[in-house]
Amino acid sequence: MPTEPAPLLRIAGLKTHFFTDDGVVKAVDGVDLTVEPGKTLCVLGESGCGKSIMARSILRIVDRPGRIVGGSITYRAADGRSVDLAAMSPTSAAIRQIRGSDIAMIFQEPMTSLGPIQKIGKQIVETILLHRRMSKAEAKETAIEMLNRVGIPRPRERFEAYPFELSGGMRQRAMIAMALCCQPRLLIADEPTTALDVTTQAQILDLIADLKEEFGMAVMLITHDLGVVAEVAEDVAVMYLGKVVEKGDVYSIFEEPKHPYTRALLESVPRLGVRHAGRLPAIEGMVPHPLVRPTGCPFRTRCRAFMPGICDVHQPELQRQGRTDVACFLHNPVPAHG
Repeated sequence: MPTEPAPLLRIAGLKTHFFTDDGVVKAVDGVDLTVEPGKTLCVLGESGCGKSIMARSILRIVDRPGRIVGGSITYRAADGRSVDLAAMSPTSAAIRQIRGSDIAMIFQEPMTSLGPIQKIGKQIVETILLHRRMSKAEAKETAIEMLNRVGIPRPRERFEAYPFELSGGMRQRAMIAMALCCQPRLLIADEPTTALDVTTQAQILDLIADLKEEFGMAVMLITHDLGVVAEVAEDVAVMYLGKVVEKGDVYSIFEEPKHPYTRALLESVPRLGVRHAGRLPAIEGMVPHPLVRPTGCPFRTRCRAFMPGICDVHQPELQRQGRTDVACFLHNPVPAHG
């Protein structure tokens, strides 16, 4: 029987903490994830669940006072070698070789990610020259070609434009062009459609899907939009308060969600053709402050299935249940009292 290809990226027990004057913020607190070659993994969750910090940890671009304090991020390079990104220095030549070349990222807000006083074209050319062996003239033509491929009209003119001269959708397309100019094997897209109108959102998602097929790359898409997940995902990981609480293929997550948080997220989405007698159900409460984390299960303070003496004492671990991995005592055995 043919063996399945090894994961392109495997995150195991990743912990990224911020050491502040008020205490330690455990933004990412033991995340386990895999990204398969050529597939799209959607990381889902509310704001404040640690999705963006987890993504930035992969590229080692977490701002101070944050740093990785545990776990591993194993990346399988094109030559088959496996390297632990978590063990690399954020300023080392090794991670700089991977960052922007093998693994690229599209950030939430391109206006703050693009240099405001440099022309779009110059910024893309700098990225190309950093990672690919070619002349400045060749890099310019490559950049113009990539601007054209991401759907920017009159790319030769836009090459000379500043970020503030472009619309939000055009800036996001320019960010995608910059991310893909070195043909990465993994593209991390951190809520790439947040500030865009619905029509432009659909265009950007279609563009990412088309370029994924064209380049044969894997995609990690970070979002809180279940509609986006249903449209583009092959695998899904649901995060809450720095942990993955459920993960599996997209069909299993949508058809048979097991974790109460996953079910609550799906129940809060309006469905075409379905009438609701009253308001849509909402998840009670808010994501706890990171400095005041609940004991036991991180979701217990908002969970309608909370079991006193169990959920507030023990912390559930991800275990296989059917077609998904879930961290919940409704499905997993309760640890024996020691």
